Amino acid sequence: MDARRRRLAPAAAVAALIFLTMFFWSQGAAAAYGEGSGYGGMTALQKHVAFFDRNNDGVVSYSETYEGFRALGVGTALSRLSAAFINGALSSKTRPENATSSLDIYIENIYKGIHGSDTGAYDAEGRFVAEKFDEIFAKHGKTVPDALTSSEVDELLQANRKAGDYAGWVGATTEWKMLYRLAKDKDGLLRKDAVREVYDGTLFAKLAQKSKS
Repeated sequence: MDARRRRLAPAAAVAALIFLTMFFWSQGAAAAYGEGSGYGGMTALQKHVAFFDRNNDGVVSYSETYEGFRALGVGTALSRLSAAFINGALSSKTRPENATSSLDIYIENIYKGIHGSDTGAYDAEGRFVAEKFDEIFAKHGKTVPDALTSSEVDELLQANRKAGDYAGWVGATTEWKMLYRLAKDKDGLLRKDAVREVYDGTLFAKLAQKSKS
């Protein structure tokens, strides 16, 4: 493994742990996730998570999350730790009443895991809201159009904080800081197109391809 790949694997692990991103949808997957809004019956947030649903049944088990991280080129120990963290955090929020497993994530209910103090680019059902996404750059991209500097990311986070929502503060801050670290260009700018790839589920597909190659 060369130096570039060694840097990529932990970065992909942390970012995937944060975003639960990647898309891996098909007609079978869309049926499993329900016929809500979005491409193929899936919301943007469901696509955002569905890479880890390795068998496309709408449920992400601990082992599937682990396998997803391994597909990203992440080491065994970190993959296990990440899978435990993600499934432990989201299983109780997404689990239906009749479910028996304590660690499965149910993608149909992933919207229940949305945290506060964020941009609103996902609505309450997990659908992508283009107007809210565009507002990120209209309000905070003051140095270069359609891009954010590090200080502008900080301003964005401060503007979106809701009083007393400490968990939301931590979640949003961790997400945006890691996104900036992963996706900024050589000029230190986080471009709008790169951020959009987080919401539509394509950023981690690219990271996985880099890991594979």
